[in-house]
Amino acid sequence: MLLSMAVIGIVVAVIYVFIPHDETEKPVKRVDYRVELLTARRAAPYPVAAPQGLPKSWKPTSVRYNGADHDSWHLGFLDPAGEYVTVKQSTGKPSEFIETATQEARKTERTQEIAGKTWRRYQGSRYDALVLQDKGATTVVAGTASFRQLTAMAESLEMKRTPVETSV
Repeated sequence: MLLSMAVIGIVVAVIYVFIPHDETEKPVKRVDYRVELLTARRAAPYPVAAPQGLPKSWKPTSVRYNGADHDSWHLGFLDPAGEYVTVKQSTGKPSEFIETATQEARKTERTQEIAGKTWRRYQGSRYDALVLQDKGATTVVAGTASFRQLTAMAESLEMKRTPVETSV
């Protein structure tokens, strides 16, 4: 049996060495979120958050608005160091939404004043987060990035609604 395991190990090593395999990561593509942002700002019953004035080194990677799922808004970014940062908003039950959006991070006693509003810090094994409960919606800025980068994202957020035009 030991001899059989040695032969199998040699065969696996030969296959690994001589069969080509691609170990390069494919770069994440930058997405344009302007149309989805406009749609969300028209449809959502709360001011929708999006960054204003972030450097080009922040790369938007994902965007979603789902009116059927508690008017949920998601905007994902890679920061300049390649760490993930997401902005999420929802009118859903805050405790459930925060648990999901922060990947089960736990509330801390620390708060931060950002643009005149008090954000609560959450820390977790996967994500850290800043959470704001305001104007009928919960806003979460979370990710693998440092609190410094999460704060930079939160500071850049412009929260607004676009009224729907009605024809007379």
